[in-house]
Parts: sequence; C-alpha cells; structure tokens
Amino acid sequence: MADEQQQTPQTPFHDLNAYVALPRTGGLAIAPDGARLATSVATLSADKTKYVNAVWQIDPAGQQPARRLTRSAKGEAGAAFLPNGDLLFTSARPDPEAKDPDDEIPLLWLLPAGGGEARAVAKRPGGIGGVVVARQAGTIVVSSDTLFSSTDAASEETKRKERKDRKVSAILHERYPVRRWDHDLGPGAPRLFVGTLGADERVELRDLTPDAGPALVEAGYDISPDGTTIVTTWHAEEVGALRATLVAIDVATGERRTLLDAEDFEYLSPVISPDGTHVAAVRESRSTPTEPPDIRLVVVSLADGSVREIASDWDRWPSAPTWTPDGRALIVTADDDGRGPIFRIELATGTVTRLTADDATYTDVVVAPDGTSIYALRSSYLAPPNPVRLDASTAGQVPEPLPAPAAVPEVPGRLTEVSTTTSAGVRVRAWLALPEQASETSPVPMLLWVHGGPLHSWNAWQWRWNPWLAVARGYAVLLPDPALSTGYGLEFIRRGWGNWGDAPFTDLMAITDAAVERPDIDAERTAAMGGSFGGYMANWIAVSTDRFKAIVTHASLWALDQFGRTTDASWYWEREMTPEMTEANSPHLRADKIVTPMLVIHGDKDYRVPIGEALRLWYDLASRAKAGNGREMPHKFLYFPDEHHWVLTPEHVKIWYETVFAFLAHNVLGEPWEAPALLT
Repeated sequence: MADEQQQTPQTPFHDLNAYVALPRTGGLAIAPDGARLATSVATLSADKTKYVNAVWQIDPAGQQPARRLTRSAKGEAGAAFLPNGDLLFTSARPDPEAKDPDDEIPLLWLLPAGGGEARAVAKRPGGIGGVVVARQAGTIVVSSDTLFSSTDAASEETKRKERKDRKVSAILHERYPVRRWDHDLGPGAPRLFVGTLGADERVELRDLTPDAGPALVEAGYDISPDGTTIVTTWHAEEVGALRATLVAIDVATGERRTLLDAEDFEYLSPVISPDGTHVAAVRESRSTPTEPPDIRLVVVSLADGSVREIASDWDRWPSAPTWTPDGRALIVTADDDGRGPIFRIELATGTVTRLTADDATYTDVVVAPDGTSIYALRSSYLAPPNPVRLDASTAGQVPEPLPAPAAVPEVPGRLTEVSTTTSAGVRVRAWLALPEQASETSPVPMLLWVHGGPLHSWNAWQWRWNPWLAVARGYAVLLPDPALSTGYGLEFIRRGWGNWGDAPFTDLMAITDAAVERPDIDAERTAAMGGSFGGYMANWIAVSTDRFKAIVTHASLWALDQFGRTTDASWYWEREMTPEMTEANSPHLRADKIVTPMLVIHGDKDYRVPIGEALRLWYDLASRAKAGNGREMPHKFLYFPDEHHWVLTPEHVKIWYETVFAFLAHNVLGEPWEAPALLT
C-alpha cells in the first residue's frame, strides 16, 4: 500500500493546504482602446487566514504575460477604466496623504495608465463600491452605504463615529427585509453618488439618491456613454416584500423617472446601448404556487418608454446582457444542457447564435471596442476560470486561451457524462468525475452531489464544492441536473415546481441508478451530499430511501413550515410554499424514517437558510438515535459560529473537507471514525 501511495500522482487536490492556496481569478474589464484587460486574482494572505484580491493586467492580443498591477494587505476590487486608460479600483488600504487614515473603509483609487503609484481620489464615510464609468464622458458612479438620516458627508461621519465610539450596533427596522444572505441590512442603505475627476485630481461625489431608502440594495446600474443618464434597478416596497423596477436618473438634476414597473415582473441587469438611446434588461416573471418564474430579454427606449421583448421563442434564460458597439446585437450567457455558452442575439430579427461550441461555462463577458472580438472567463469541471478570446459573430467556436494570471491546476482524474431516461420519459443528465484507477476490475465508491438553487445547474468550476478533492481520495462524484435545474427549458423546471420531493427526487434516483450500473462504480458504496436546496434534497433522500451509506447535508432546509418565515426573503419562498406544498414536501414530517448516518453542517451567520433549520434537524436526529451504552452516535453536527451560507475562510474550508471525508471514510469505506485533530 505504501508503494502504491508513493506512485499516486500528487496534485493540489491531494493536499488541502495546496488546494486552498490556489489563486482564483474573477471579473473582467476592458480599456477604452481595447489594448488592456483587467481582472482580479485572489490569493492567500500572509497569515493564510483569508483571501486578498489584487488587480492584474491581461494582454488581449495574447502576446504578453499577465502582469500584477496592485499589491496591498487589504486587497483591491472593482476595476473600471476611465476614457484615458487610467484604472479605478476600490481598496481599504490607508491613504498615505490622509491626516487620519482609516484602514477599514474602502476608498476609490486611481492608477495612472502610464504607470506610477496609485492614489486615493474619493472617500465616503460608509465606503465606496460598485464603480461604473461613462465610456465617453468619464463620469463616475459609485455606491456607498449611507445612514438614513444623513444629509451630507459630515453628518454621516459624525453619526458613524458616535455609534462606533459608544459601541452601538443596534438597528431599528421599519421595513422588511432586515437581512440578506450573510449580512444585516441597516442602519443605512446604499445610495448612488456621481462625480468626475477634477483638476485637483480628486472626485467630489454628489448624492443622486438621498431618498432611496432600501431601494438600491443589491442594485444593478449603468451610465450612458455621455454621462447624462443613469439607469438602475429600484426596489419598490410592497407589504413584506421588495419588487425590482427600473428607473432612469438625470445626472445633472437627480430627477428620477420610472422606465419599467409591472406587478408581475422584476427587472434586472440594465445596460445602456452605445448610442445612449435604449436599455437592455433581464425581465423575470414573478412566480406563483403553480408556475415557476420565466426570464426574458427586453429592450426599452429611453425616449418614449416603449418596450420590446427579444428572442421571445428562445427557451433558455439569458443573463448578463452586453451590447455590441454597433448596437445591433446583444451578447448574453445562458445555462444550456450542463454548459454555459456565449450567445449572440440580433435585435432586428431575434436570431440566436451560439458562439461557443465547447463544454465550458462563460462569465464576465466584455466586447472589444471595435466589435470584432469578445473576451470572457471560461471554466468547466476540468479547469477554473481563466481568460479567453473569441470572434464576436462566428458560430460554434472554441475560444483561444489568453496568458492567464493563474496556472490551470492538474486534476486527478477524468470527466465524463452520464444520462438516462426516467420512467416519465424525461432525459436527465449529469457530469461524472472519476479517479484514473476506476475500472471494471477496480470499481470505486460514488458520491451523489445535489446542487443548490434550486434554479441552478452543475456546469462550472466550483471552489466550494470541488469534486476533484473527493476524486483525489478515490471517490467518483456524480453531478446531476434534476427537475428544477436551469438550461433544459421551462417545462423541465415546471416539473419540480411546488413538488420538490417528487420529480427532483425521482430524477436523482434515476440518474444514480444509471451511474451505478457502470462497471467502474461500486454500487454498494455510495453516499449523497448537498448544500442549500441540495441539502434539502439530501434530507429528503434521508427520509425516502436507505440506499446510501451516508448523507452529508450542508446549510439545508429541514422544516418548510418555519423556513418560509425565517429566511431573509420570505416573500419569494412563500410564492411557492403553500400550506399544501409544505405539508407534502417537508422532510421534518418524516424524521422517523431516517436510518442513514447523517453529517449536518451549518453556519450561524447563514441568513438565507437560518441556523434554526440545522438545530431542529439535529434535535430530530439526536433524539431518535440509538446511541449510548458504548454505542457510537451515528450522526454528527459540524457547526461554524462565524460562517454563513458558504464556508469561505481557508482554515474552515479545510476543516469542512476534513470532517466530510472522515465521515465518508467511516460510513462508506468502513474505516474507524477519526475526527479532525483541531475538533477534538
């Protein structure tokens, strides 16, 4: 055995320390002249306890290696170019020219195109983020968290200092919601500020939305090339809910007018056309207990408000629209059959052309100023995101890789695809990651991983749920897209809408059956895992079948009767969770049927799926477990007091995987239980 281990190829996935140290690339911006791309790369801090972002430059021509532009202990984010090529970014690094530097608040920084030191050019008491620049005029728009009572920067700074000095963290809420994902809302909310780089090399920011209230929480916005108009999502308040509308704001006066507002729709991701006359946006219909949402592209005129739906017969959900420079087409991405291609949609005809032909998923798409090329980050289950270039109009391409800031790590196995047809006649497919040693003579144990969402697809590289870490330890990992998954059309989603325990479960069992029929899979050694909605499905699997040796449930929904009222966006979930749906699909009502050992994992700062779900599940498991008198407790509860829906800090990531693999080794492989050393 020792000789075999010495011969096993070692990759970063064999060592958790090496894995968490892998650089992670995200985001893409292009200079106005098309000669430079900027991206962000996250690397471990010096003490290895967090990730720190830096801005890197990429050569769009692919001739020069990637080059790091920024470096600080606080990191940088939000790269955006001014018309002259200067680069803006945000960072909490202290301003060396400030009389009383504050190293906790992100400032706006400028890095000259010709080189030299970066300098701070703007500050807000609540920090600065979300930088957007007018492509021609250079007008700068930023977002800043602002106390509701603030009338100017001085009053804002005074109130924040008083709260800090007196250690007041209390928030008085008069609206819903009060939390979002992993953070509390309040005591302030985002406002939009606008400014230009003055002769004194500073940007004086002017408040355009003093009455915003919660309307700009998680807003998406854009500014016209001439800098005269901002278009932003604006959340209209309803009873116990928010609804995303689109508004246009005159930069000179702050006057606001509604562009798109309908009770049955949400409007997201606005982008203004190159000539400044139209806005493209994503329109999402509001779901009902019987009908899932649907997502379409719309274009609205800034002059008269007329609206046109684009490619209305296309049964895919477009995201992240980007205009071509001539204004004749939109470039979008969309989930499609376990991939995430780039598509071009002609505005005149609605014709949809798939530009990428490979099995990858693309994000952060930008178009060259001359309209000939597209740049994006490409990932798949074989490689993390890295930059590529493709032609802006040719169908069926395999994009050309560009020199990347981070090398592509070698994966410790191979990837294939599995599909089956269910008893209802529906095709269900999955990715299957396999160790190299998996064969008919050496079948390997298999892990069924269920994705979250539930409106989601396993189609891109995952840093948090990375199958290659399990593959390096000898497991095959099945990554299926059951009913409710995106990329297969609206009817595929509709099959599971309001019936989570029905079609999604039967699809998962059908694709699992197909996978374990393979001669290289050991059908007697399988486990199921999932997070968020995937955790719900793991719980549902636990109360519905005993076919698995172990089940891992992370940040999972357990009692639907409480979840719909305690999550951070109750209005969304209650549109689907009727009393009848809750009664039929809540796993907590079947807790007595659980016979499979379960590992429950949850973070206390999870506001999307609150910790009460895990506490109730753990009590239901512990109170029924036959432990004591020397018998081992079959279930485990891994609790993170300071993590949220995701477990992100590097050391906790390692603890997460160490615990999961120890639990699987014990229950699937039959090894003695051995908890991670730091947890004992």
